[in-house]
Amino acid sequence: MNKEISDHNLGLYLHWPFCESKCGYCDFYSVPLKGRDVAPLLDAFAIDLRSRVAECDKQIDTIFWGGGTPTTLEDDNLSIALGHIQNATSNHPIREFTIEANPATVDERKAATLVDLGVTRVSLGAQSFHQNELSALERLHTPRDVPEAIRIIRAAGITHYNIDLIFGIGGQTLASWQESLARAVELEPPHLACYGLTYEHGTSLTKQLKLGHIEACDEQLEADMFLACKDYLERCGYEQYELSNYAKPGHQCLHNLIYWKNGSYQAVGPSAAGCLGNIRFKNVSDINEYIRLINSNGHAIADREIIGETERALEGLMMRMRLIDGLDLADFLRCTGINLIENCRNAIARLTDSELIVCDESKLRMTRRGLLMADTVIRELASELDPPSGMSLNVVASRPIGDA
Repeated sequence: MNKEISDHNLGLYLHWPFCESKCGYCDFYSVPLKGRDVAPLLDAFAIDLRSRVAECDKQIDTIFWGGGTPTTLEDDNLSIALGHIQNATSNHPIREFTIEANPATVDERKAATLVDLGVTRVSLGAQSFHQNELSALERLHTPRDVPEAIRIIRAAGITHYNIDLIFGIGGQTLASWQESLARAVELEPPHLACYGLTYEHGTSLTKQLKLGHIEACDEQLEADMFLACKDYLERCGYEQYELSNYAKPGHQCLHNLIYWKNGSYQAVGPSAAGCLGNIRFKNVSDINEYIRLINSNGHAIADREIIGETERALEGLMMRMRLIDGLDLADFLRCTGINLIENCRNAIARLTDSELIVCDESKLRMTRRGLLMADTVIRELASELDPPSGMSLNVVASRPIGDA
């Protein structure tokens, strides 16, 4: 399968807002299901989906259905939702369809439904193989749920699956992190996403941290965990292709590569955010209001903005520098009209002297040491490219797209 991502690729992000419970670190829009009737949302979701797909001027290549946890849906409703997705995208050559899943929400019937209705890839939110760490994150599943979910997924015929893990959890040790990595690798996933825990504003975990009920992981320990992860997974045959993502050959996440290459993606669902060319938009972050707006207006866009050339260039710099292969200078010039070597000469010299980046005639990439200071590297470059905007650039964190 050709894994190249170009300007012609278009992703479709679908947001499902329901979870079994809200995890302590999650700042994505999601609410506990608690027996709610999902039929009105499914109807609005279908209208939104048909409308958004119809307005696409490119073929959709990838779908990513996250949230929230789509697999909290009962099988009949899961079939209805997937049927809506399949019908709306039937004329598009979908190369990859990923769904997020919590290990405790996967069973044989749901797995068969996923396969029958077009899902090709499952992203499983394992996060840890230690119960005390799962409890600290306020996860509902147990470590034994993970291998069982993988067994079910594989038995159904899904060979492309990802395991999410989190490091930097308060109380986590280097040994416990290495054990989680080893147990994950034993399950032979083609792809692993290993994220450093971030304390996002307004989350339960951040409140606990501010109150002194928990302690953040030591920065040096977190750096050791990052490098231990990188070295171990590479020894096991995985390639680090983005700061937090590792894959066996041919198993990179195509949808996420669209994000990291600053491509275009359509968006459907409450709170879903999309970007089409230089237009960025976000749906309303409220289920009832989303349903009302879809039924009355045909869309639920709450915010829409036109991205200027400078901002687009800064975002392209931020996202592409996350890729281990680095930023292609000629491609950046073609997309933005900016010669990065000329415009960031001083920053490049400082970062090169500090052994944080390597720059040749074709690419700019971070060194092993630079990967540990990725936010600093990106801000240094951005600040010279455009001082007013670059200094305040909200560097994207190493964290999942959704939270299953």
